[in-house]
Amino acid sequence: MRIAVLAAALAVAIPSFAAEPFVLASQDVPEWKAVYGRVEARDLVPARARIGGTVIELLISEGDEVDAGARIAIVRDDKIDFQIAAIDAQLRALKAQLGRAEAELERGRSLVERGIITAQRMEQLSTDVDVTQNQIAATQAQRSVIVQQGEEGEVLAPASGRVLSVPLTKGAVIMPGEPVATIGGGGFFLRLAIPERHSAELEEGAPIRIVTAGEARQGRLAKIYPRIENGRVIADVEVEGLDDAFVDARILVEVPVGLRSALLVPQAALATRAGLDFVRVMAGGTEVERVVVAGETIMQDGQTHVEILTGLEAGDSVIVP
Repeated sequence: MRIAVLAAALAVAIPSFAAEPFVLASQDVPEWKAVYGRVEARDLVPARARIGGTVIELLISEGDEVDAGARIAIVRDDKIDFQIAAIDAQLRALKAQLGRAEAELERGRSLVERGIITAQRMEQLSTDVDVTQNQIAATQAQRSVIVQQGEEGEVLAPASGRVLSVPLTKGAVIMPGEPVATIGGGGFFLRLAIPERHSAELEEGAPIRIVTAGEARQGRLAKIYPRIENGRVIADVEVEGLDDAFVDARILVEVPVGLRSALLVPQAALATRAGLDFVRVMAGGTEVERVVVAGETIMQDGQTHVEILTGLEAGDSVIVP
């Protein structure tokens, strides 16, 4: 009677395995290459001065967020005011000349009726009026050009984004076309430089493992550039929620560069006791535990698996509780 009770108690103590043993087989898993990626802005646009002069206002600094068309600096050229004043004086002189020419034309009309001057002289007076009017129109257009140059002293942000660099200070003298600031916009991505021996295994759209801000993230190999620089293939990786606090920051990235064979068991099949890992297998019709050396954890078909480095071989029947 005691033996029967003890047997029943042992039967209760021994865990039952609902799943049937499965035959262990080698599987192809990605081979990962650890490289460093650099955070870069998709678009690097310089905000350039359209005229030369002195920077009298600088409204931004590194790290500021700006919108496209926002005023970020003002450049003033004192010579523009003198040029406008000179043109205004020319206009006043031309208008006085035009008044005299029109008066001469009116006098000529009265004289030609009395036959004092010839029709040829009359045509000359009319031409003088037309020439003066055209000179006034040309001078006014020239004045508009110079006024527009003065208005172009406002340096506008060419795109929305973050100010990455401001290479000058207030009071600096700049030339036309010189950059006032560099703006990074269009989002941020990772740029990788992978050794060219792995170029044949790289595929666009392949998943990428990224460790940023202490968290593991998934990315996608968006573009592979055909040119090899310094023995390395350049590639871009798109990542959602990429930490862009520091542009050009280096982030650890793992890139799939091929396949290798591995023995994978579900994580539930692994038991750890006294610092050792055990896996139950069927051997000779009985359950036995084998000590194994576990490798990395791999997600496969939505389930967590563990690579077995030693202790099992292909064909073993593994029991999963």
